[in-house]
Amino acid sequence: MKVVRENLRNAFPEATSEELRMVEKRFYNHLADVFLEILSVASVSKKQIMRRIEFTNVEEIERLTKGRSWICAMAHYGSWEYTISYSLHTQHDGVLAVYRPLHSRGIDEYFKKVRSRFGARPVAMNDIVREVIRQRLQGRSVAVALIADQTPPRNESHPWFTFLNQPTQFFLGTEKIALKLGMPVAFLHIDKVKRGFYRARFELIYDGVEKVTEYEVTRRYIEHLERMIVERPELWMWSHRRWKHKRCKE
Repeated sequence: MKVVRENLRNAFPEATSEELRMVEKRFYNHLADVFLEILSVASVSKKQIMRRIEFTNVEEIERLTKGRSWICAMAHYGSWEYTISYSLHTQHDGVLAVYRPLHSRGIDEYFKKVRSRFGARPVAMNDIVREVIRQRLQGRSVAVALIADQTPPRNESHPWFTFLNQPTQFFLGTEKIALKLGMPVAFLHIDKVKRGFYRARFELIYDGVEKVTEYEVTRRYIEHLERMIVERPELWMWSHRRWKHKRCKE
C-alpha cells in the first residue's frame, strides 16, 4: 500500500488527496480482477478468451507487417495475460511471447504451458533475437509480444527519461531488436470495457525502415504508455517498485 501511494503521489503531484485515494481504490479493485484473470487463463476456452479481449484493428496491423516479423510493445496494463489470444487472429507464422524466466522451475514451466494454450510460444528474453533470426532463415515471419515497462537492472549506462514526472530508466530491448533486425514496432493500447472484458488496438510507432536517432523508438513507446496511463491510471500496475532506482546527482 505504501508503494502504491508513493508512486501515485509522485506521478500525479497536482492531484488532490481525494483524487489519489479514488485512483488507489479503483486500482485495487482492478488488481483483484487481474489475479482472477491470470488464474482463468489456465481453463478459459478459445471462444471465451476471444470475447474477453477484442483487437479492433487486426487487419490494419496485419497489412502493415505482412511478410515481416514485428514487435508488439506492451505494458503491465489492463489484462496483459489475455493478449496471448492474439495468436488466434494473426496470419503470421506464430506469436513469440518474450518472458523473464522465474526462479522456481516448476512455476516457470506452469506459466509457459498456460501461456502457450492458444498457440503463442514463450521465449526467454536472452533467446529472442536468435529465435527471430532462426524463424527468418526458415522463411517465417512472427509477431513478438514484449512487455517493455519493467525496471531494468541498476546501470548508469542506461539513459534516463522523464516518465510520469519522474526520471525513469527503461529496458532498451525493444528498440535494439527492432533496429538490429529491421522489425516494425506497434504499441498495444488497452482499455477496460467492463469487468473481465477489454478492447485493444495497435498503434504503429516504428515502421522498421525509418532512420531514427538513438532512443527515439523508446521515447515513442514511453509517450504512448504515459498517455494511456493518464487516461485510466487505475489499470496500470502501481504496486510494482518502478522507481526503486534513483538517478545519481552529478
